Amino acid sequence: MSIEQRFDVSLIAGMALKEKQIQQNYRPIIGVHKWFARRPGTLFRGLMLAEFGEGRLDEVFFQSNDFPGLCIADPFMGGGTPLIEANRLGCNVQGIDVNPMSTWIVREEIEHLDLKVYARAANALMAALRDEIDRFYRTSCPHYGDADVPVKSFLWVKVLDCKACGRPFDLFPGYLVAKNRRHPKNVLLCPTCGDLTEADDPKNPGDCATCGTALHQGGPAHHGRCHCPHCGHINPYPGVVRKPLDHRLVAIEYHNPKRKAKHKGRFFKKPDAEDLARMADATRRWQQMEPRFVPDEKIPTGDETARLHRWGYNRYREMFNPRQLLGLELSCRLIAETEDERVRHALATNLSDLLRYQNMLCRYDTMSLKSLDIFSVHGFPVGLVQCESNLLGISNRVGLSVGSGGWSNIVDKYVKAKRYCEAPYEVRQTGSRKIRIPIEGEQIGESRNGTPRKVSIRCGSATEYKFAPDSFDGVFTDPPYFGNVQYGELMDFCYVWLRRLVGKDAEGFNRPFTRSPYELTGNVTEGRGLERFTEGLSDVYSRMVGALKPGAPLVFTYHHNRLEAYCAVGVAILDAGVVCSASLPCPAEMGGSIHIHGTTSSIIDTVFVCRKSGTTRRTWLFDSPDRLVEIVSQDLTDLATTGRRPSHGDTRCIVFGHLTRIAVWKLRETWKRSNSTTEKIALFRAEMGSYGDPDQLARRASPSEAMEDLPLLAQKPNRIGEGVPDVVPF
Repeated sequence: MSIEQRFDVSLIAGMALKEKQIQQNYRPIIGVHKWFARRPGTLFRGLMLAEFGEGRLDEVFFQSNDFPGLCIADPFMGGGTPLIEANRLGCNVQGIDVNPMSTWIVREEIEHLDLKVYARAANALMAALRDEIDRFYRTSCPHYGDADVPVKSFLWVKVLDCKACGRPFDLFPGYLVAKNRRHPKNVLLCPTCGDLTEADDPKNPGDCATCGTALHQGGPAHHGRCHCPHCGHINPYPGVVRKPLDHRLVAIEYHNPKRKAKHKGRFFKKPDAEDLARMADATRRWQQMEPRFVPDEKIPTGDETARLHRWGYNRYREMFNPRQLLGLELSCRLIAETEDERVRHALATNLSDLLRYQNMLCRYDTMSLKSLDIFSVHGFPVGLVQCESNLLGISNRVGLSVGSGGWSNIVDKYVKAKRYCEAPYEVRQTGSRKIRIPIEGEQIGESRNGTPRKVSIRCGSATEYKFAPDSFDGVFTDPPYFGNVQYGELMDFCYVWLRRLVGKDAEGFNRPFTRSPYELTGNVTEGRGLERFTEGLSDVYSRMVGALKPGAPLVFTYHHNRLEAYCAVGVAILDAGVVCSASLPCPAEMGGSIHIHGTTSSIIDTVFVCRKSGTTRRTWLFDSPDRLVEIVSQDLTDLATTGRRPSHGDTRCIVFGHLTRIAVWKLRETWKRSNSTTEKIALFRAEMGSYGDPDQLARRASPSEAMEDLPLLAQKPNRIGEGVPDVVPF
């Protein structure tokens, strides 16, 4: 049996969709460190169990499995999801990635850690930090008169000097501080006196309770232009700037544990003189220090970093305010003094992950009332209102973290991740209940119940290594999606700090930045286009296929909005000399992900299963648009059982997946790898286009009247796994 016969789209898609809504509850191991666009662990577990397991997939999924001796490879390791799932199943693993941050993170995920020793060190670090800087994260409560309560978030607005009169003014895009979702009323800031007023209707908020100024949601800064309130001159922003714009503290959200139980909603205030004095004290303390760990590297030019340069950010340290720099420098010094190397590396990883919440590009979510980390949109967003979180974090009376973005939050998350390694579990949905099922006997680590497993994690390009023939039982990977995320440019933000903490001896840390000429993401700055992506993917797949055992699978996930990106995938498959025997849909993103919300992007990946030899289902082959529409409609039916209402973008990506698979099938016997990349892409595109416009095919496969009747679709039978279908060998 194999993936083509045993994989159950409805089962795995349903679990993957739930996992992606709150991934840290299903796969806490992601809490070790941020990585981008992690695919669901449930998906790769399901794929591997379908390929190597015995019995029904819905049964073995929740049982302990062990496949000793099998070797699984991933040439695009990233955050390590396929390797983690393979390692947990008892396999030997080989992982490769060009980004040294990937290598570091995956090693941290797999390598054993004595949690008791780590907890003592982490608590000691936080206690030492508290003695040094806690006073800078305190305020007084104007509601009840309590002094010395902890601040959760400081809200800052960018300030611009008027080009006409020279006077500074605030760049407010809006004056709504908090919506009435998690607070009883809407909180608005007065543009005149700066006080905060609560209102029932944000569209008609009334007047400021302090000065009587008429309140309104909208601010003057929009579309890169803002009028000066002093002289009326319309100023473009950011304009030509040599350094980042200044910020002004405008609001504070704090925590009052003594009053929380009887207080309705959150605690907000306008900063007072003492709050400003605390910031001034922190700034003076920072200016008196000689930093040893704060990076001074210039920000290199890039597709994503171009935005930073436009806003005047030229060095990484300029993305932090003095209070943040003070706390981070002190944190680094304490970590560097930790004697136990394994624990020191864990704390260094924590510091690196903490950075995404401790910078002046974080924004405040007025709906959820929390800080949004810098990478919430997979880029470097430069907003006009910034959120500074409490670096220490806040714990309530029972030890649970309050708020987000502080040391206590990061440590809690890391402990949960490493505990999961020792005792992994799955979550089964039973009606409206989610039941956590321990999978006894499985572990993530260098050994399983004392039996060693081979774990090889390397920093470099898969094209740099030679793999022995017949060495891999499977290649499972999540390759770059051409132009979606600039991993190197983003991870440099953490890397320049981590490199100073752990030194240059860590693998890959000898270079000043993580960026590599071997990266396969499309990048205008680096001159990497579709042909370069195609050639790189083809080279890697060819090398990996050459190391596969006879009949072993190359399995990878993929989705993109552009047909051309699938042409690159198809060319790489054909160049590698394998046939695509299955193209299976599965949710891989959270439906409400900030970076895709409101776009035409899809949350559905196609899982491509490729082999040198094997069989494919006869019912998956098609010669006409009508038959393709039937196949896609069946996929939508399977997905409908999960409760996911496929969007047009989802359906289009499913169509792209099947067109790629059938084009590989049709072209495999006459394919000439020696042709130029341009010729091969054109040939593949022509074959895909022979079935008609993908958008029209997607609309035919998901008519509006069918999508309005999800219960009816959900009742249709799932063909996957029913009996033994007719197969076609290749």
